[in-house]
Amino acid sequence: MPEFPKPRLPAGLTSAPLKALLPLAAVIAIGMVVKESVFYAEPGFVYHVRTIAGQEHAVSDVGYQFFLWGRWNAWKRALTVQAVAGGEEGLDYAEIEGVETSASMPPLNIMYLDQVDADAEATVRFSIPTDDEGFLRLAHEYRTPANLLRTALIPAFKETLQATASLMSAEEYYSGARTEFNSEFENQMNNGIYLVRREETYADSPRKVKGSANVALGSDQEEFGDESKIIYVVRKVVDESGNPLRKAQKFTGFGISVVDARITNMTPNNRFVERMQLKQKASADRAIAREQRIQEEEQRLLAIARGEREVAERQAMAKVEQIEKTTDAETDKQLALTKATKLKEQARIERETAQINLEKARIEAETQRTLADAEAYKKREILKADNALAQKLDAEIEIQRLWADAFARRAVPTNVFGGGVGAPTGSDGEVRAFMQMLTLDAAKRLAYEREVSK
Repeated sequence: MPEFPKPRLPAGLTSAPLKALLPLAAVIAIGMVVKESVFYAEPGFVYHVRTIAGQEHAVSDVGYQFFLWGRWNAWKRALTVQAVAGGEEGLDYAEIEGVETSASMPPLNIMYLDQVDADAEATVRFSIPTDDEGFLRLAHEYRTPANLLRTALIPAFKETLQATASLMSAEEYYSGARTEFNSEFENQMNNGIYLVRREETYADSPRKVKGSANVALGSDQEEFGDESKIIYVVRKVVDESGNPLRKAQKFTGFGISVVDARITNMTPNNRFVERMQLKQKASADRAIAREQRIQEEEQRLLAIARGEREVAERQAMAKVEQIEKTTDAETDKQLALTKATKLKEQARIERETAQINLEKARIEAETQRTLADAEAYKKREILKADNALAQKLDAEIEIQRLWADAFARRAVPTNVFGGGVGAPTGSDGEVRAFMQMLTLDAAKRLAYEREVSK
């Protein structure tokens, strides 16, 4: 075989430096491959990946992904459409990480049922599918998130917001139907827009106006004026089963769902604001008048209550006095009865005591009489026994002692002159004779016999 000449290295190059450049070349080649075929998947995004071989798939996992010299673009998993004060029309945020909204716009002007316009601020958050089939179908249809927002989500947002405003009047909204408005908006964003029919009807006012021309009728005046007005009623179109018909939201066919829908603010036009202010003023005046009427009524009731209270106090005081007097009279009566009972009992006790004392005295008298009889019997028996010798002797001795004592103390003159024979002169014989006479006289008076019976 013919021999070919070996290639020669350029002057100054040897095989050793060439071997040293090979790892560097490999690193550069790997870096170029990584740069053109690998990207990092961020959280919160779904990536549409197309390879050089014509294959495509959805990537929702976080981390490094290989796309083999293909192409990829990012879709936010949740796209937010927001109408807010100060917002500008823009879709530049559809694929930018770290931005809250995907599409921002100024407040949307809507028209209520009663032809009152208002600037509505609202926010709707959509969630896109993450499976390969649903996401690729969405990506094929709209190609980019900006196209999805511009052609599907923003129009649905605007249409649903305006359709919800057509269901009620501005006066109803500001009179307490805000929650109902928000609920209907979220319901129609999820399930479709109601098909409605607007009708005009005449309604009679429940407030009847009365005249005051006939003074004879007083407060029972005759009614005048029909007090009717035209009102607009929106009726939902229903099917044979009574279910309301809806216009389906097109984006739901691609697996897109509504995560959240909120009405954040509603600013009506100036004319409606002025009308509402006048209405509020009239309502406030009515409320003040009503409160004044209630206050007057309360004052009247207070006066009545105060009078009733005073009457009740007087009645209570009179009743208290009556009770006190009745109680005092009853007390006096009870005291009198008690005193009479006490006196009666005392008299009864005294009578019983007197009876007892009488009986006792009778018994004592009977006892004394019995004792006296016994003593007399005793003395009589004694006297019968010895003819009362001891007593007679004692009496005789006492008599003689008394006469002897009197004779001894008599005053006898030294010289006694007698007037004649037989005339008393106070001699001893005469005194003795006189004493004997007195003794006999005393014994006679006492029926006393000096002789001792045998």
